[in-house]
Formats: sequence, C-alpha cells, structure tokens
Amino acid sequence: MYRRILLAYDGSVEGRLALREGARLARLCEAQVCLLAVVQISTGIVLAEGVYPGIVGEQSEVYKNILAEGERRLREIGFEPDTRLAMGDPGPEIRAVAKEINADLVVIGHRQHGTLARWWSGSVATYLIDHLDCSMLIGRMEVSDAEFDRLKTSQGVPE
Repeated sequence: MYRRILLAYDGSVEGRLALREGARLARLCEAQVCLLAVVQISTGIVLAEGVYPGIVGEQSEVYKNILAEGERRLREIGFEPDTRLAMGDPGPEIRAVAKEINADLVVIGHRQHGTLARWWSGSVATYLIDHLDCSMLIGRMEVSDAEFDRLKTSQGVPE
C-alpha cells in the first residue's frame, strides 16, 4: 500500500507517538522511511539573530539532536531511515521533502493549540492537507515495544 513514508519529527511527546505509529505502519507495509526534522526559522528568531548572533546555529544544533534521537529510536526497532534536517516554515518544508522522496504518506504529530496560537502561527496540518500530493496521518496511537516485537516475529525480521 505505502512504499515511502515521511515521518515529520520534532521530539515532542506527540511527535514520539506519531513516530512510533508511522514506524508501525511502515513495518506492516514494508515501506522505506524518511525521518525529517524542521528547524522553524520564525521572524522572531531572525530578529533575535541580529541581537544574539548564533541563535539560529543553536536552534540547528537542538534539531540535529532531535533528529539523532528519532533516528536512534527507529534503528532500535529495526529501521534504516533516511534522515533529513530542513530549515524554514515546517509546512512547506515537509511538503517539499515529501515531493522530493515521492512519499505515499506523511505522518505528523499534533499538539493542541488555542485559537489565538493557531491564528498567530498557522496550522502545519491545515497547510499540509491543502498542499500535499499524498496521504497524511496524524499519529496519536500509542504503539508498544511488544507490538514491534510481534511484527518482527510475524514478518521474519531478524532482531
């Protein structure tokens, strides 16, 4: 069904749930996995860079660590993910990578935001719904290690 799955990952609790749910689906479909972290470069960060030089570099380091953590989590459950780090607005960056890798599915997490926060920063999910050329899953299901072990055994994946 799905051959290439893009997992957009930010290291949050919601992102970790989406990562595992996306990985479970990838295992069931025997799909390739691409893991993406996006360093959001907002107007505030750009302005702060003028006052505190190096803040964009610090943000990049934080997201490199988030990406490495996500990669480690995927490797622990048997994946060899393609990893990418992008800078910019998350919605367009996720869309661009999905298009580049010809993704069949994009998996994202979701964090509740109030009306004002959603209005101020926009919704990545809403942007993606309007702009993706593939399916999208908002992962919220908790997937246990036992489930991955069961999937490895049923598919003959070496542990």
